[in-house]
Amino acid sequence: MGCITSKHGGSIVAASPVSVVHNNSHGLIFASSSSLKQQSGRLESNRDDEKLDDNGKTINHHHRKSGRELRKSKRGSSSRKSGSFSLKLGFSHRFVEAEQVAAGWPAWLSSAAGEAVHGWVPLQADAFEKLDKIGQGTYSSVFQAREVETGRMVALKKVRFDNFQPESIRFMAREITILRRLDHPNIMKLEGVITSRFSSTVYLVFEYMEHDLAGLSSCPDIKFSEAQVKCYMKQLLSGLEHCHLRGIMHRDIKASNILVNNEGVLKLGDFGLANILTSRNRQQLTSRVVTLWYRPPELLMGSTSYDVSVDLWSVGCVFAELLMGKPILKGRTEVEQLHKIFKLCGSPPDDYWKKTRLPHSTMFKPQHPYESCLRERCKDIPASAMNLLEALLSVEPHKRGTASSSLMSEYFHTKPYACDPSSLPKYSPNKEIDAKQRDELRRKKAGSRTRESGVSKKTRRSRKALQEPNNFSKTAPKEVYTCLSECMPLSVCGVNTKS
Repeated sequence: MGCITSKHGGSIVAASPVSVVHNNSHGLIFASSSSLKQQSGRLESNRDDEKLDDNGKTINHHHRKSGRELRKSKRGSSSRKSGSFSLKLGFSHRFVEAEQVAAGWPAWLSSAAGEAVHGWVPLQADAFEKLDKIGQGTYSSVFQAREVETGRMVALKKVRFDNFQPESIRFMAREITILRRLDHPNIMKLEGVITSRFSSTVYLVFEYMEHDLAGLSSCPDIKFSEAQVKCYMKQLLSGLEHCHLRGIMHRDIKASNILVNNEGVLKLGDFGLANILTSRNRQQLTSRVVTLWYRPPELLMGSTSYDVSVDLWSVGCVFAELLMGKPILKGRTEVEQLHKIFKLCGSPPDDYWKKTRLPHSTMFKPQHPYESCLRERCKDIPASAMNLLEALLSVEPHKRGTASSSLMSEYFHTKPYACDPSSLPKYSPNKEIDAKQRDELRRKKAGSRTRESGVSKKTRRSRKALQEPNNFSKTAPKEVYTCLSECMPLSVCGVNTKS
């Protein structure tokens, strides 16, 4: 649906003038500028080879050039060849950009991040009927919609970005590029992109999922069985393993980004903060990722050099939430969140602080080390589940293991085993937005009861005051006594001076 393959196969030139994009079985692979330099180098060496005869000796001309003239000639020829290559590269880039605009993509998208939509054509907005809003994030809003032609329900994610800022466009397009690389039953599949040549908005089209884990786990009427939790965790770790084996970090795993349909199939969604881990960006990542309650301690302390283990911490938080029925680390600020982590999971040993040298480690290092009380807090959890939870919520990243090692843990090989997704209970649609509405309704009811109670108490006090005019001493503060005594004796006012 919307994933129409372009007639032009093979390799094309990407939006960046120094990058070439190739198609392979895993999606798009970007060749660095060094690859182009190597190509240019090969062109130059081939040109130099043309000056040699079969014996490897320089060919003699009627007027032999001096060594200096020959070198000048080489440099001039190299410059012309390099210029010709750059010209071809720029022309090819403009050709691809024009081709994408002709296919219906906006010029600002083709210019800044054309490689993200290569081979696709945009879907039309009038092909869908937007229904209800079903999700809200920092960078996007999600709507339930109906495909007009088939009546099939889909989810439309409206992405926020500034189409006048190339960096903002590339940030948005990175999610598209990553989603196109992923193909797994436990990861949300991008079905198409809605936009037009003159549009400044982009909608990503996904299949519709009835629930998310935040909505289900917070519902007072829903209690997960142990086999059900194992089923959800097995699917979550399977999807995450697929990402990590391809060098992709999700960086925003939380209960509301884990979706479940009525067939019990779980899918990891919202790759808006995801990134591809490479040797180039390993040392220059941002620590401002992952929702606070699910953020690992190294990010809270400002780490900019991390790996896929940040996702494993978030999975541990989700695991505990499924077992306990509520989030276990609910800090209001980064400082409070880190303090809660150390109190629950223990603080790192001294050698950790010396090795890592995190930007904020001196500020956050506790004066006295904390011991983990996770087992005491979760004493009703089976031992095999506790062992996995303890590994995932290790404050030292290397001790968290991997998604693959978690799937091989004892937890998934002890009874009761993970049940089949199709055997899971069927629920009415339940998402984080529904949980928030339930909480808001609960707060309103509690507030109205408090106000009613306050009014009734005030009314009773007023009636009692009218019936007992000499009870002034029971309600009036001492400041009133002082003020009145300056005007008249307290006995005249009927105040009991002995009390």
